[in-house]
Amino acid sequence: MKIILSTEAMNWFKEEMETQPGEYIRFYARYGGSSSLHDGFSLGVTKEVPLELSVELVAEDVHFYIEDRDEWYFDGHDLHVNVDPDLKELTYSYTK
Repeated sequence: MKIILSTEAMNWFKEEMETQPGEYIRFYARYGGSSSLHDGFSLGVTKEVPLELSVELVAEDVHFYIEDRDEWYFDGHDLHVNVDPDLKELTYSYTK
């Protein structure tokens, strides 16, 4: 399992979340919504220092990660983070 971040997504994090080198961005399972992996759950994103880091990608000195407690959500899938060019919002896809 790994995190794959597009250049457009990295730019989105810089502009929308004002990420700075050394910061941590967490992807987590949240109750509500739906995804292609789970009905009733969706993916959330927040700036937060990890407690039990499971998967990490460091890009431009920003740490993108998933905690141990959220690993179930991904069910062994890689997380692909992109940006919808029309909506200018993050999109997520998953591959085994």
